[in-house]
Amino acid sequence: MSKFDFAAMPDANGYFGEYGGQIIPPELKEIMDEIDGAYEEIRQTPEFQEELDSLFADYVGRPSPVYHASRLSAQLGGAQIYLKREDLNHTGAHKINHCLGEALLAKYMGKTKVIAETGAGQHGVALATACALVGIPCEIHMGQVDIEKEHPNVTKMKILGCKLVAVTRGTATLKDAVDSAFEEYLKDPVNYIYAIGSVVGPHPFPKMVRDFQSIIGTEAREQFMTTHGKLPNYITACVGGGSNAMGAFTAFLDDNDVSLVGVEPAGKGLDTKDHSATLTLGKPSELHGMKCYVLETEDGEPMPVHSIASGLDYPGVGPQHSYLKDLGRVEYDSVTDEECLNAFMTLSRVEGIIPALESSHAVAWAMRKAPELPSDQMILVNLSGRGDKDADYVADKLGL
Repeated sequence: MSKFDFAAMPDANGYFGEYGGQIIPPELKEIMDEIDGAYEEIRQTPEFQEELDSLFADYVGRPSPVYHASRLSAQLGGAQIYLKREDLNHTGAHKINHCLGEALLAKYMGKTKVIAETGAGQHGVALATACALVGIPCEIHMGQVDIEKEHPNVTKMKILGCKLVAVTRGTATLKDAVDSAFEEYLKDPVNYIYAIGSVVGPHPFPKMVRDFQSIIGTEAREQFMTTHGKLPNYITACVGGGSNAMGAFTAFLDDNDVSLVGVEPAGKGLDTKDHSATLTLGKPSELHGMKCYVLETEDGEPMPVHSIASGLDYPGVGPQHSYLKDLGRVEYDSVTDEECLNAFMTLSRVEGIIPALESSHAVAWAMRKAPELPSDQMILVNLSGRGDKDADYVADKLGL
């Protein structure tokens, strides 16, 4: 039995403790409540469940395997490192899990266009893929900085038929892409649906995205019990908005013996302004229709943030993560750009697995932690995506 109370997360108003909610205009609240009602109704139907389960198995390729990184573990000494291979999913990351759910929901609700933001491009590719599959037009907003950095994903989105909108305002990164996409959505919220790419935004999106992503932890739990007869000692995942981490953590929240660790981007260092360590250095505030931890300037505006990983440079974080931090159920640590790059190259050359820069943050934490633990302990890393999109960038940065 858990020592924590996870009774109803979120409650009827979309709050996880004091975080979350719908901090939006009344007319938009009505639309969000309609989406919530449709989601709660549709997800209970056998037709929806059967279609989603079938797509997970035959389209995505689930269940994703759990791989023992034995050579990496031996090189480090200490605990054994395992990888939940979300990088092997169709489209190359965990994002396809909730994108299929959101695209099916849009189809069932009769929406005429799906709108979204993307940072590293994995959410954009996955959503463009899902929309092509169900036959709904798709529009993706992406910061110009990320477009230049993540060219392979940009090309894939165009091939898949989505309309790509380059966002040049502000820092031209993820937060600005969110703002731009939301403005487009507000032009016709009755016929459009905004498919948020993480466990962020107004209720019901933090709940919906978590629910679709929870298959990661549900599978991992069963896989560990089948193979080892016990659960891992640690589960770790990178945290920007936090969807892959919530997907990995949810099935284990009641297991007191399983330590859960979210890893944020320390960027160029926590003592600089070039980081995205929201839960580490931020404070409770409001952003993008929700209450959560936020990195803010002295004027109370969202801080310009930095991470080598485009999918993690967000000044906010999911409200459930904010709640779990305050509750003490999840530990939130951070990893620098330099540590991330080292983990990226080490996993590539020791195990032949090229991880996404986002996922490399969690790999780096596991590499740091493993030598401190006995060899009979196990760390499960949610390898949330593959590094195809980052290969050219890393090669150029390291002069390979």
